[in-house]
Amino acid sequence: MKLLSDWGFTRKGWRSGERGEYLVLLQGALLIGFVLVPVYRLSEWDIGSPALLYLRWGITAVLGLAASILIIKGLLDLGRNLTPLPYPREDGQLVRSGIYGIVRHPLYSGLILAAFSWVVFQVSLSHLVAAIILFIFFDLKANREEAWLSEKYSEYSDYQQQVKKLIPWLY
Repeated sequence: MKLLSDWGFTRKGWRSGERGEYLVLLQGALLIGFVLVPVYRLSEWDIGSPALLYLRWGITAVLGLAASILIIKGLLDLGRNLTPLPYPREDGQLVRSGIYGIVRHPLYSGLILAAFSWVVFQVSLSHLVAAIILFIFFDLKANREEAWLSEKYSEYSDYQQQVKKLIPWLY
């Protein structure tokens, strides 16, 4: 229980959702839902050629590797600032170095890339829809998180101008 309280979880917070507790629950449900979605593939999407199969595997590997790097580096660079809540830790500091100098939300970006990697691997229309839903959710969650970060850190607006939110160098 100490770990949960260190991360900012409180009984009051669970009752009110004031620190984004319900967003964490929704995120978990969406990720579990993504895993459980059955594969739906259009018959026209059947990949018969070995060249296309290898291309699909290559794209899957690149996306999966990029996702792993973003997640692992994001966790390492956050260090003691890590919390599953979108609300910043009371004793936290703004992290702008490492992977956070390339993208503001590398953990969200990594999960999105991992989802799209699975879409390419499975060539699944149902997973494509689910990955788009995940992207929209993480974009909205990042917006809420950034409002709190802007309140806590005066330099956050400068950081937003310098570093993209979810897709390095693009968005």
